[in-house]
Amino acid sequence: MINAPLRIDSPQIADDVGRALTEDLGSGDVSARLIPMDLLMRGHIFAREDCILAGSAWTETAFRCVSNRIQLDWRFHDGERVAAGALLCSLEGPARALLTAERTALNFLQTLSGTATATRAYVDAILGTRTRILDTRKTIPGLRLAQKYAVTCGGGQNHRLGLFDMVLLKENHIMAAGSITAAVTLSRKINADIPLEVEVETLAQFEEALSIGVTRILLDNFDLGGLRAAVALNQGRAQLEASGNVDLTTVRAVAETGVDFISIGALTKHVRAIDLSLRFDAEPVDLAG
Repeated sequence: MINAPLRIDSPQIADDVGRALTEDLGSGDVSARLIPMDLLMRGHIFAREDCILAGSAWTETAFRCVSNRIQLDWRFHDGERVAAGALLCSLEGPARALLTAERTALNFLQTLSGTATATRAYVDAILGTRTRILDTRKTIPGLRLAQKYAVTCGGGQNHRLGLFDMVLLKENHIMAAGSITAAVTLSRKINADIPLEVEVETLAQFEEALSIGVTRILLDNFDLGGLRAAVALNQGRAQLEASGNVDLTTVRAVAETGVDFISIGALTKHVRAIDLSLRFDAEPVDLAG
Protein backbone atom coordinates (compact mmCIF):
# COMPACT_ATOMS: atom_id res chain seq x y z
CA MET A 1 0.00 0.00 0.00
CA ILE A 2 1.29 3.43 -0.97
CA ASN A 3 1.03 6.09 1.77
CA ALA A 4 2.63 9.05 -0.02
CA PRO A 5 1.14 10.75 -3.10
CA LEU A 6 1.64 8.51 -6.10
CA ARG A 7 4.30 9.83 -8.46
CA ILE A 8 3.59 9.34 -12.15
CA ASP A 9 6.54 9.72 -14.50
CA SER A 10 6.35 11.74 -17.71
CA PRO A 11 6.52 8.74 -20.07
CA GLN A 12 3.42 7.24 -18.41
CA ILE A 13 1.52 10.52 -18.72
CA ALA A 14 2.67 10.91 -22.33
CA ASP A 15 1.46 7.38 -23.07
CA ASP A 16 -1.97 8.06 -21.55
CA VAL A 17 -2.32 11.29 -23.49
CA GLY A 18 -0.96 9.83 -26.72
CA ARG A 19 -3.57 7.08 -26.74
CA ALA A 20 -6.33 9.60 -26.05
CA LEU A 21 -5.21 12.00 -28.77
CA THR A 22 -4.92 9.18 -31.29
CA GLU A 23 -8.45 8.08 -30.44
CA ASP A 24 -9.80 11.63 -30.88
CA LEU A 25 -7.80 12.83 -33.87
CA GLY A 26 -7.88 9.82 -36.15
CA SER A 27 -6.84 11.13 -39.57
CA GLY A 28 -6.91 14.77 -38.45
CA ASP A 29 -9.01 17.55 -36.93
CA VAL A 30 -11.26 18.56 -39.82
CA SER A 31 -12.97 21.31 -37.80
CA ALA A 32 -9.72 23.07 -36.90
CA ARG A 33 -8.85 23.37 -40.60
CA LEU A 34 -11.32 26.25 -40.74
CA ILE A 35 -9.08 28.33 -38.44
CA PRO A 36 -6.18 30.37 -39.88
CA MET A 37 -2.88 28.67 -39.11
CA ASP A 38 -1.28 31.84 -37.76
CA LEU A 39 -4.15 32.88 -35.46
CA LEU A 40 -3.12 33.05 -31.80
CA MET A 41 -5.75 32.98 -29.06
CA ARG A 42 -5.87 33.23 -25.29
CA GLY A 43 -8.25 31.01 -23.34
CA HIS A 44 -9.24 30.21 -19.78
CA ILE A 45 -10.38 27.01 -18.06
CA PHE A 46 -13.05 27.53 -15.41
CA ALA A 47 -14.58 25.19 -12.83
CA ARG A 48 -18.36 25.21 -12.96
CA GLU A 49 -18.67 23.44 -9.60
CA ASP A 50 -16.72 22.95 -6.39
CA CYS A 51 -14.01 20.34 -6.77
CA ILE A 52 -10.57 19.05 -5.86
CA LEU A 53 -8.17 19.64 -8.73
CA ALA A 54 -6.29 16.68 -10.22
CA GLY A 55 -4.74 15.95 -13.59
CA SER A 56 -2.95 19.18 -14.48
CA ALA A 57 0.09 17.29 -15.86
CA TRP A 58 -2.13 15.29 -18.24
CA THR A 59 -3.81 18.51 -19.36
CA GLU A 60 -0.51 20.27 -20.01
CA THR A 61 0.81 17.26 -21.90
CA ALA A 62 -2.28 17.11 -24.11
CA PHE A 63 -1.91 20.73 -25.18
CA ARG A 64 1.85 20.58 -25.65
CA CYS A 65 1.71 17.32 -27.59
CA VAL A 66 -0.31 19.23 -30.20
CA SER A 67 1.84 22.38 -30.08
CA ASN A 68 4.87 23.29 -28.00
CA ARG A 69 3.92 26.93 -28.53
CA ILE A 70 1.00 26.65 -26.10
CA GLN A 71 1.73 28.23 -22.72
CA LEU A 72 -0.27 27.46 -19.57
CA ASP A 73 -0.54 29.45 -16.34
CA TRP A 74 -2.15 27.47 -13.50
CA ARG A 75 -3.90 29.28 -10.66
CA PHE A 76 -4.33 26.13 -8.55
CA HIS A 77 -2.27 23.02 -7.82
CA ASP A 78 -3.41 19.41 -7.80
CA GLY A 79 -5.01 18.53 -4.48
CA GLU A 80 -6.33 22.04 -3.80
CA ARG A 81 -9.99 22.85 -3.25
CA VAL A 82 -11.52 24.91 -6.04
CA ALA A 83 -14.78 26.84 -5.78
CA ALA A 84 -17.40 26.92 -8.52
CA GLY A 85 -16.63 29.73 -10.97
CA ALA A 86 -12.91 29.80 -10.20
CA LEU A 87 -10.33 30.28 -12.94
CA LEU A 88 -8.16 27.15 -12.99
CA CYS A 89 -5.78 27.96 -15.78
CA SER A 90 -5.08 30.54 -18.51
CA LEU A 91 -3.44 29.47 -21.74
CA GLU A 92 -2.47 30.92 -25.08
CA GLY A 93 -1.11 29.64 -28.36
CA PRO A 94 -2.13 28.73 -31.89
CA ALA A 95 -5.94 28.61 -32.05
CA ARG A 96 -5.93 25.43 -34.14
CA ALA A 97 -3.82 23.57 -31.60
CA LEU A 98 -5.86 24.82 -28.65
CA LEU A 99 -9.06 23.58 -30.27
CA THR A 100 -7.56 20.24 -31.28
CA ALA A 101 -6.27 19.45 -27.80
CA GLU A 102 -9.19 20.97 -25.86
CA ARG A 103 -11.41 17.90 -25.43
CA THR A 104 -8.61 15.46 -24.62
CA ALA A 105 -7.11 17.91 -22.12
CA LEU A 106 -10.44 18.58 -20.41
CA ASN A 107 -11.39 14.90 -20.39
CA PHE A 108 -8.35 14.12 -18.27
CA LEU A 109 -8.82 17.13 -16.01
CA GLN A 110 -12.53 16.62 -15.39
CA THR A 111 -12.25 12.85 -14.89
CA LEU A 112 -9.27 12.93 -12.53
CA SER A 113 -10.69 15.90 -10.64
CA GLY A 114 -13.92 13.90 -10.30
CA THR A 115 -11.99 11.02 -8.73
CA ALA A 116 -10.12 13.38 -6.38
CA THR A 117 -13.33 15.16 -5.40
CA ALA A 118 -15.15 11.91 -4.60
CA THR A 119 -12.18 10.74 -2.55
CA ARG A 120 -12.07 13.96 -0.53
CA ALA A 121 -15.76 13.58 0.33
CA TYR A 122 -15.04 10.19 1.91
CA VAL A 123 -11.91 11.45 3.65
CA ASP A 124 -13.82 14.40 5.08
CA ALA A 125 -16.64 12.12 6.23
CA ILE A 126 -14.32 10.17 8.56
CA LEU A 127 -12.25 13.05 9.93
CA GLY A 128 -11.33 12.48 13.55
CA THR A 129 -11.13 8.69 13.24
CA ARG A 130 -7.95 6.65 12.80
CA THR A 131 -9.23 4.99 9.62
CA ARG A 132 -7.80 5.65 6.17
CA ILE A 133 -9.60 5.55 2.83
CA LEU A 134 -8.20 3.23 0.15
CA ASP A 135 -8.93 2.79 -3.54
CA THR A 136 -9.22 -0.56 -5.37
CA ARG A 137 -8.38 -2.02 -8.80
CA LYS A 138 -11.87 -1.09 -10.08
CA THR A 139 -10.46 1.59 -12.36
CA ILE A 140 -11.10 2.79 -15.90
CA PRO A 141 -9.14 0.40 -18.16
CA GLY A 142 -5.85 1.98 -19.19
CA LEU A 143 -6.04 4.76 -16.56
CA ARG A 144 -5.13 2.79 -13.44
CA LEU A 145 -2.17 4.93 -12.38
CA ALA A 146 -3.83 8.21 -13.36
CA GLN A 147 -6.88 7.46 -11.23
CA LYS A 148 -4.81 6.21 -8.32
CA TYR A 149 -2.83 9.45 -8.51
CA ALA A 150 -6.11 11.37 -8.33
CA VAL A 151 -7.09 9.39 -5.22
CA THR A 152 -3.96 10.65 -3.48
CA CYS A 153 -4.83 14.21 -4.56
CA GLY A 154 -8.12 13.73 -2.73
CA GLY A 155 -6.39 12.63 0.46
CA GLY A 156 -6.92 8.89 0.03
CA GLN A 157 -4.29 6.18 -0.10
CA ASN A 158 -3.57 3.54 -2.71
CA HIS A 159 -4.20 -0.15 -2.24
CA ARG A 160 -2.14 -2.43 -4.46
CA LEU A 161 -1.40 -1.07 -7.93
CA GLY A 162 -2.04 -4.37 -9.68
CA LEU A 163 -1.69 -8.12 -9.39
CA PHE A 164 2.10 -7.89 -9.01
CA ASP A 165 2.75 -5.90 -5.83
CA MET A 166 0.59 -7.66 -3.23
CA VAL A 167 -0.90 -11.11 -2.76
CA LEU A 168 -4.60 -10.73 -2.00
CA LEU A 169 -6.20 -14.11 -1.35
CA LYS A 170 -9.88 -13.74 -2.13
CA GLU A 171 -12.81 -16.16 -1.97
CA ASN A 172 -12.00 -17.97 -5.21
CA HIS A 173 -8.29 -18.33 -4.39
CA ILE A 174 -9.25 -19.86 -1.04
CA MET A 175 -11.84 -22.12 -2.66
CA ALA A 176 -9.32 -23.36 -5.22
CA ALA A 177 -6.66 -23.98 -2.57
CA GLY A 178 -9.05 -25.76 -0.20
CA SER A 179 -8.86 -23.47 2.83
CA ILE A 180 -7.42 -20.23 4.12
CA THR A 181 -4.62 -22.11 5.84
CA ALA A 182 -3.70 -23.99 2.67
CA ALA A 183 -3.78 -20.84 0.55
CA VAL A 184 -1.67 -18.84 3.00
CA THR A 185 0.85 -21.66 3.44
CA LEU A 186 1.33 -21.94 -0.32
CA SER A 187 1.57 -18.19 -0.77
CA ARG A 188 4.23 -17.89 1.92
CA LYS A 189 6.22 -20.56 0.15
CA ILE A 190 5.92 -19.12 -3.36
CA ASN A 191 5.72 -15.37 -2.65
CA ALA A 192 7.72 -15.07 0.55
CA ASP A 193 8.87 -11.49 -0.06
CA ILE A 194 5.54 -10.05 -1.25
CA PRO A 195 2.99 -8.46 1.14
CA LEU A 196 0.03 -10.73 1.89
CA GLU A 197 -3.60 -9.92 2.64
CA VAL A 198 -6.44 -12.39 3.15
CA GLU A 199 -10.12 -11.71 2.49
CA VAL A 200 -12.56 -13.28 4.95
CA GLU A 201 -16.36 -13.41 4.93
CA THR A 202 -17.13 -14.74 8.41
CA LEU A 203 -15.76 -14.41 11.93
CA ALA A 204 -14.76 -18.07 11.80
CA GLN A 205 -12.59 -17.38 8.75
CA PHE A 206 -11.24 -14.29 10.48
CA GLU A 207 -10.16 -16.34 13.49
CA GLU A 208 -8.52 -18.90 11.22
CA ALA A 209 -6.52 -16.16 9.49
CA LEU A 210 -5.46 -14.72 12.84
CA SER A 211 -4.45 -18.12 14.16
CA ILE A 212 -1.90 -18.61 11.37
CA GLY A 213 -0.39 -15.15 11.80
CA VAL A 214 -1.91 -13.23 8.88
CA THR A 215 -1.13 -9.55 9.52
CA ARG A 216 -3.48 -7.92 6.99
CA ILE A 217 -7.11 -9.06 6.76
CA LEU A 218 -9.91 -7.77 4.54
CA LEU A 219 -13.36 -8.02 6.15
CA ASP A 220 -15.66 -8.47 3.17
CA ASN A 221 -19.24 -7.22 3.57
CA PHE A 222 -19.23 -7.48 7.37
CA ASP A 223 -22.05 -5.60 9.08
CA LEU A 224 -21.23 -3.11 11.82
CA GLY A 225 -21.65 -5.70 14.55
CA GLY A 226 -19.33 -8.09 12.73
CA LEU A 227 -16.73 -5.35 12.25
CA ARG A 228 -16.81 -4.45 15.94
CA ALA A 229 -16.49 -8.12 16.88
CA ALA A 230 -13.50 -8.55 14.57
CA VAL A 231 -11.77 -5.48 16.01
CA ALA A 232 -12.32 -6.82 19.54
CA LEU A 233 -10.99 -10.28 18.64
CA ASN A 234 -8.05 -8.83 16.78
CA GLN A 235 -6.48 -6.98 19.73
CA GLY A 236 -4.11 -5.19 17.37
CA ARG A 237 -2.58 -8.33 15.88
CA ALA A 238 -3.46 -7.56 12.25
CA GLN A 239 -4.32 -4.53 10.16
CA LEU A 240 -8.03 -4.67 9.35
CA GLU A 241 -9.62 -3.45 6.13
CA ALA A 242 -13.38 -3.15 5.68
CA SER A 243 -14.83 -3.39 2.19
CA GLY A 244 -18.16 -3.83 0.48
CA ASN A 245 -21.27 -1.68 0.07
CA VAL A 246 -19.78 1.38 1.78
CA ASP A 247 -21.10 4.80 0.75
CA LEU A 248 -21.07 8.32 2.15
CA THR A 249 -24.05 7.57 4.39
CA THR A 250 -22.34 4.61 6.07
CA VAL A 251 -18.60 5.26 5.88
CA ARG A 252 -18.29 7.09 9.20
CA ALA A 253 -20.09 4.35 11.12
CA VAL A 254 -17.74 1.80 9.53
CA ALA A 255 -14.71 3.89 10.49
CA GLU A 256 -15.94 4.22 14.07
CA THR A 257 -15.79 0.43 14.51
CA GLY A 258 -12.00 0.84 14.71
CA VAL A 259 -10.87 -0.72 11.42
CA ASP A 260 -7.60 0.55 9.98
CA PHE A 261 -8.74 0.95 6.38
CA ILE A 262 -11.88 1.17 4.29
CA SER A 263 -11.48 0.32 0.60
CA ILE A 264 -14.05 1.83 -1.74
CA GLY A 265 -14.37 0.81 -5.37
CA ALA A 266 -16.74 3.71 -6.10
CA LEU A 267 -13.85 6.19 -5.91
CA THR A 268 -12.61 5.08 -9.32
CA LYS A 269 -15.52 3.01 -10.64
CA HIS A 270 -18.48 5.40 -10.27
CA VAL A 271 -16.74 8.44 -11.68
CA ARG A 272 -18.73 11.63 -12.24
CA ALA A 273 -16.61 14.07 -14.17
CA ILE A 274 -16.34 17.62 -12.87
CA ASP A 275 -18.01 20.27 -15.05
CA LEU A 276 -15.25 22.41 -16.59
CA SER A 277 -15.26 24.95 -19.40
CA LEU A 278 -12.63 26.44 -21.71
CA ARG A 279 -13.47 29.82 -23.21
CA PHE A 280 -11.45 31.97 -25.62
CA ASP A 281 -11.09 35.70 -25.17
CA ALA A 282 -13.09 37.73 -27.69
CA GLU A 283 -9.98 39.11 -29.40
CA PRO A 284 -6.92 37.26 -30.78
CA VAL A 285 -3.54 37.67 -29.11
CA ASP A 286 -1.86 40.86 -30.31
CA LEU A 287 1.66 39.91 -31.37
CA ALA A 288 2.70 43.54 -31.47
CA GLY A 289 1.70 44.02 -27.83
